[in-house]
Amino acid sequence: MTSTSTATRGGFRLLLAGVVVSGFGTSAMWLAAGIWVKDLTGSDSLAALCAFALWAPALAGPLLGTVADRTRRRPLLVAANLGLGLLLLSLLAVDSAGNLWILFAVLVAYGACGVVTDSAEAALVPAVVGRESLGDFNGLRTAANEGMKLVAPLAGAGLFAVYGGAGVALLDAATFAAAAGLYARLRVEESAPARRAAGVWTRTAEGVRALWRRERLRPLVLAAAATMLLAGLNGAAIYAVVDGGLGRSPSYAGVLYAVQGAGSVAAGLTAGALLRRLGERRFAAAGIALFAAGAGLRAFPYDAVALGCSAAIGMGLPCVLVAALTAVQREIPEALVGRAVATAHTLMFAPNAVALAMGAGLIAVVDHRVLLPLLGAAGLALACATARRPSA
Repeated sequence: MTSTSTATRGGFRLLLAGVVVSGFGTSAMWLAAGIWVKDLTGSDSLAALCAFALWAPALAGPLLGTVADRTRRRPLLVAANLGLGLLLLSLLAVDSAGNLWILFAVLVAYGACGVVTDSAEAALVPAVVGRESLGDFNGLRTAANEGMKLVAPLAGAGLFAVYGGAGVALLDAATFAAAAGLYARLRVEESAPARRAAGVWTRTAEGVRALWRRERLRPLVLAAAATMLLAGLNGAAIYAVVDGGLGRSPSYAGVLYAVQGAGSVAAGLTAGALLRRLGERRFAAAGIALFAAGAGLRAFPYDAVALGCSAAIGMGLPCVLVAALTAVQREIPEALVGRAVATAHTLMFAPNAVALAMGAGLIAVVDHRVLLPLLGAAGLALACATARRPSA
């Protein structure tokens, strides 16, 4: 084994470890923050705002992504994780409803920092792992994130029950400090970004144009956005499936989500090999078709079908997202990757949030046994269109 390949493998492991460690803290805080607010105020709506505060900065993704292209990415990751760890310590002052504003301010900063670090990490990956291993890394990253979603929220809730919100904040701060240490150990050569007089809006527009003008990328990102729109509508129907279809208590939704998460882990573990075999376009189309089949067949009121559909949805959704991200990292010049990735993330994930809100109203007037087959049919049409589109 050459020293170069050894360094590449070491960098692969360090970068993935940083993602896993920080992802554990994030997933734990995601649930604990809502419990914390509910505990202090008794308000369901305020507790729900925690997730919105974390997610809202993603709407400014194209703008925030410019930060990742303004400096070297490794030092940025180290500084951002250390800074966020220190910021989380301010949550130790949250002990009553009167100072919950601190929690919400930290959550917004948390979300904004997450957009920047995700963009910086995505831009750093090709230099650390090599372009030939992009699919492997992105797949394992997905598997790690989905795995964390299965265990970290429970850990966060348990820690909150014993030590309160301060205990979760300290855990989260420690995970970010550990992630900063892992990123600091990365050995990667980065050239300093060229200093330019262009304003922030001009730099933001450059990232958007770089993504939009590439014939290979635009269809993949749009297909991912459309898939996540359908996924949001599907997600809004979960309790109708559980209650009206299966005759189960609402808590059974947790079982279906766990199976879906396990499916996503499986997809992430196999994504690299399948991407090499199928290519980004066909891999994305296969994932969309798998999701569509799972969404459409959920209309059947059988536990075994519901569990199988959850697994199919979990396996299908990551495919199109990994395919789109890998293509962006592969095709976009290094100087623009941070902005392009942030723009792609906004385009792909904003429709999901919009669809969840739309679906909440739609499911009240349309029977899920009608809505879900329609979603499945739309997904299959999208898969066919994605598969037929020629590679540019």
